[in-house]
Amino acid sequence: GKILADKYGWDPTEARKIWCFGPDTIGPNMVIDTTKGVQYLNEIKDYVATAFQWATKEGVLAEENCRGIRANIMDATLHSDAIHRGGGQIIPTARRCFYAAFLAASPQILEPVYLVEIQSLVNAVGGVYSCLNKRRGHIISEDKK
Repeated sequence: GKILADKYGWDPTEARKIWCFGPDTIGPNMVIDTTKGVQYLNEIKDYVATAFQWATKEGVLAEENCRGIRANIMDATLHSDAIHRGGGQIIPTARRCFYAAFLAASPQILEPVYLVEIQSLVNAVGGVYSCLNKRRGHIISEDKK
């Protein structure tokens, strides 16, 4: 938390209240608890984390992994009866909430860019150039051996 506060200007209390990263618990997305005084919130923490993992693993636009998402839990109203705070109620609801928040944030699809080294026979170079041009590829250098 100290690094996020010192180096990136985060609020120190928020930096200490990171619930999870996603997808796969190590990704570039995170859930932050920014609430104050919400009852029973710690009881659903694991369920919300599971929903976030699911939502960032299967993104809202193309069912691809998401990148660069910080989801703040601002407020929550939870039922006083524990039976209504189970995983069956919380996970699908939280997942739909995350999807709605992702859509409200104007998501973008990023085009993947790869740096590759292609080796081919001299008589196949034309096909390689043709394939790269169809896919907006750029040739940096060509070495003939």
